[in-house]
Amino acid sequence: MVATAQPLAAQAGLEILKKGGNAIDAAIATAACLTVVEPTSNGIGSDAFALIWTKGKLHGLNASGVAPQSISIDAVKQRGYKEMPVHGFEPVMVPGAPAAWAACSSRFGRLPLSEVLKPAIDYAESGYPLAPGLAKFWRIAYRKFKKSFHEQMFEPWFETFAPEGRPPRAGEMWSSPDHAKTLRLIADTQAEAFYRGEIAEKIDRFSKENGGFIRKSDLESYHPEWVDPVSINYKGYDVWELPPNGQGIVALIALNILKNLDFPNTDSVDTYHKQIEALKLAFSDGKKYITDPRSMNDEVSKLLSEDYARDRSKHIGESAIEPQPGSLPKGGTVYLATADGEGNMVSFIQSNYMGFGSGLVVPGTGIALQNRGHTFSLDTKDANALAPGKKTYHTIIPGFLSKDGQPVGPFGVMGGYMQPQGHLQVITNTIDFQLNPQAAIDAPRWQWMSGKTIKVESTFPNHIAQALERRGHDIEVALDSGSFGRGQIIWRNSETGVLVGGTESRADGVVAAW
Repeated sequence: MVATAQPLAAQAGLEILKKGGNAIDAAIATAACLTVVEPTSNGIGSDAFALIWTKGKLHGLNASGVAPQSISIDAVKQRGYKEMPVHGFEPVMVPGAPAAWAACSSRFGRLPLSEVLKPAIDYAESGYPLAPGLAKFWRIAYRKFKKSFHEQMFEPWFETFAPEGRPPRAGEMWSSPDHAKTLRLIADTQAEAFYRGEIAEKIDRFSKENGGFIRKSDLESYHPEWVDPVSINYKGYDVWELPPNGQGIVALIALNILKNLDFPNTDSVDTYHKQIEALKLAFSDGKKYITDPRSMNDEVSKLLSEDYARDRSKHIGESAIEPQPGSLPKGGTVYLATADGEGNMVSFIQSNYMGFGSGLVVPGTGIALQNRGHTFSLDTKDANALAPGKKTYHTIIPGFLSKDGQPVGPFGVMGGYMQPQGHLQVITNTIDFQLNPQAAIDAPRWQWMSGKTIKVESTFPNHIAQALERRGHDIEVALDSGSFGRGQIIWRNSETGVLVGGTESRADGVVAAW
């Protein structure tokens, strides 16, 4: 089974399973294909994270990039910035996605990487028709970039993603031969060409020509990290996330707080109020402490301790509180889940961060560089202050659920700072309210924005929204569901072994099964 928000990518993963690949091969194939068929949210220049269940154990992969060695707070401030910019070379960090594909393939894959990346290469060369949702976000990005980007270094983006002088429309075909050529090089060299060969040289040259910080030496020294996942036990289930620099522990902190509180039922104002307040407390901690794990000590174990959770739960009363973590921006990300007949299961996520990322495309490659460095602080006193070679606070998080040492399955909700909020809502829908995967994903969502402001979907129960207002929450009803994340779930029935999937109805999601 393969679940993701883009039908062609899901079928790419399924094709690899039919060819004898395992769930890890299928996840790589789907992820690579998503860089082609959903470039508004991710690309070859993305970062990536994965949770992989195989042979009775859960493995974690952190393939987030690092800041270039030549960048510094002073260097950015000297360019006139008071905070990290969104676009241009300043927020560009070393991309981790190609290294993630290669690392997963070499350690756990069955088929050659050249075979696994073939569906993505075929779509890049031959093209595919745009779905309406994809065309919408492509059009939004084009209009924003056309208005804001006037420097020569942004021209390759328009040449790649608006070759007719406009964004492609729904139903129109789009292809990228340069993208295909880059994917083929990655496949044939196990990503060596990207970090230490021809592609690295092109990135280096493009950066030097436009005053960028990233160099070939930064790419050469980069390697993804295999890490131990972290978990908390929530009402008999183990909920797993990757440790920092990802924000997965925000979801775990919130769930740890919630298990000290009673839920009457899913449609109760008390339930929503407690979930929101727990999430706000968790975010205030996450924004203060999460950064490069090398700069953290024992904060994770303290934040996830039972005593800490009980203490934080005492802060939740009848009225809305106002912690101070800062405003929450939107994000662009893709998530996928895979499972095979051997018991392997993968939770995989990759992202350019904000839509098309930095707005920069390396000429002749189709590589849209991510802008993950935007989350760095230029305040030297902040835990997440910018520094050479440092990993920043990361929003993309894959999730995994197990019970009594056996896998239940992968889950994820993409979408910037919505992700831990989506994880919390999906898990409580599943465990507390016994919803099946599709119902758990379809349930109306809420999103904490900042302060006491809560945005809810238009399908959110109006009487609950009014009751939350009376408790001090500032409720905003969203006309569009684009900011509420896009989720995927695959659960394995412990008795029958049958896979049950759920996919995002807010996007072009599909569960492909064989």
